[in-house]
Amino acid sequence: MKNLLFNRRKFIKDTTTAATGMAILSSLPKKTIAAVHTEARIRFGVININHSHIFSMAAAVIRGGGQLVSVYAKEKDLLAGFLKEFPQAKIAASENEILEDKSIQLVLSSGIPDERAPLGITVMKHGKDYLVDKPGVITLEQLEEVRRVQKETKRIYSIMYSERLENRATVRTGELIKAGAIGNVIQTIGLGPHKMSPKTRPDWFFDIKKYGGIITDIGSHQFDQFLFFTNSTSAEIVASQVGNVHHPQYPELEDFGDVMLRGNNGVGYIRVDWFTPDGLASWGDGRLTILGTEGFIEVRKNIDIAGPAGGSHLYLVNQKETKYFDCNNDPLPFGELFVNDILNRTETAMTQQHCFLATELALKAQKVAQKINLVK
Repeated sequence: MKNLLFNRRKFIKDTTTAATGMAILSSLPKKTIAAVHTEARIRFGVININHSHIFSMAAAVIRGGGQLVSVYAKEKDLLAGFLKEFPQAKIAASENEILEDKSIQLVLSSGIPDERAPLGITVMKHGKDYLVDKPGVITLEQLEEVRRVQKETKRIYSIMYSERLENRATVRTGELIKAGAIGNVIQTIGLGPHKMSPKTRPDWFFDIKKYGGIITDIGSHQFDQFLFFTNSTSAEIVASQVGNVHHPQYPELEDFGDVMLRGNNGVGYIRVDWFTPDGLASWGDGRLTILGTEGFIEVRKNIDIAGPAGGSHLYLVNQKETKYFDCNNDPLPFGELFVNDILNRTETAMTQQHCFLATELALKAQKVAQKINLVK
């Protein structure tokens, strides 16, 4: 089961829906999610499915031993698409039906971003753990309350940083770095370009009060990777900037952002944008470069425009060799580790401190970002 390759291409399409319709993603190799089964060790429900990341989130928990019990969503079109892939899920009449079900230990959500933290607080107060799509929190005020309730209830509030946790080459990178393949890590460079087709985007995508800003949203992935690969437990924002440089018709959209940061064990640079052209056969040429004292690693997550087909490519250069790793058959351990943590009250998949710190850094970088004003 661990080697089963999860496909987003099957589910993530250019979808023209209502205002709360599904966000566009794309491309990875083909397999069906509905066929993924393993022995159930926990029961979980899904509340709100406004972003299609929910498919990979549910699949990860199922791989790890979760039984999908029920789902609630206000939008009938999104609900129909979800049930097509997960027909085992019962349609709940309300959020409370899932929240009050004492047999359910975990709730997943990919709702509208500004609604994710309030739902997570409610979930934890109902004695359940929570796995939410990124951004899992969109303001520092929300984060303060989430931290307070998490400490009070001792429930798990986990954010699915999928660019690390659900990318096979990035998982392998962690193993290589732990084994000392490039010495001590000095710097990470995380690039998160994304494709945007405005006609397929729901209204909330263009409302900064709903999505929180480009660094808060897309950048949260890169902060997670920076902390993980540098093994930093604290960090400061050196500089950040954001702007709408090419979409004046959407005044609240931020289409570009970048950040320099410094941690107690390394430094980092992050760039995110909505400028992936339609000519690329992927939602974005996501890349991670890690510089070490004895070499470097480059991960080409979704596509290698000058190399082999598909995604999950890893290149290693050190004092001994230059080597390519095709990681498409590597396991994805997050789901199993996460289910273990729910059962054992441990932190093997991701510590709560790391989860919150990655989000806190993104929120701080967003808050202090200077505005870009390019005059052409």
